[in-house]
Amino acid sequence: MKTLEVTYKADYTIVQLNRGKVNAINYEMIKELRQTFSELGDKDAVKGVILTGKPHYFSAGLDLIELFQYDKTQISNFFTEFGALYLELVQFKKPFISAITGHSPAGGCVLAVTSDNRYMAEGDKYVIGLNEVAVNIQISQNLTEIYAFWMGEGLASRYIMEGKLLSGKEALSAGLVDELLPLEHVLDRAEKQMEIYMRADQEILLNTKSKLRKHLWDKLDLKAENALKEASELWWKPEIRAKMKAYVESFSSKKNA
Repeated sequence: MKTLEVTYKADYTIVQLNRGKVNAINYEMIKELRQTFSELGDKDAVKGVILTGKPHYFSAGLDLIELFQYDKTQISNFFTEFGALYLELVQFKKPFISAITGHSPAGGCVLAVTSDNRYMAEGDKYVIGLNEVAVNIQISQNLTEIYAFWMGEGLASRYIMEGKLLSGKEALSAGLVDELLPLEHVLDRAEKQMEIYMRADQEILLNTKSKLRKHLWDKLDLKAENALKEASELWWKPEIRAKMKAYVESFSSKKNA
């Protein structure tokens, strides 16, 4: 694996995003996440999964610098794979926890909200949220459903329309994260919760998760090619490309400064 580190514990597995300083999501990371979660879902010895990041960054979201260089086929494939990954994670049958070790906007939030619990590093500098509107990326119906699942339809609607990034305190108040902790304790807290899940009867636990998520699953469009089709098509809208180009050039200049 080039973008992930996988650590096996007695009953569960820790998957760490490991791609550069900010864990920006590209096609390779999506493919490796899909492969890893598929394999872990099939392993009887693995009864749960924790997804975590690096200090200060769970994931900064999509790697727009790389994606801007993709041609139409590559972008279509990318969004199809990303939509498929989301559907697989949101339907992952085993206990699944996110240890959010810092910033988690946009694509980072997409990964985190699919999990059963989210423990986030405290600190006003860290943000989380679906800010797709603010960065000119079309959000999918499937994503709006899970935001509403965690924080209610009214609040989810307002935050998505604003493209709002939430501080940890705002995310906690909204129900988007479960608890705020010092950065160095985030993964420990996730492991403690996983150990609680491990003590439960696993058949009952999995059945219960399925029942709790049934109404969410019933609302999802389960065809991966449909999930982010609009995002793929609107990516090439001239005015959006111009804004994206300006963003990429600005970010690249800061990076090289």
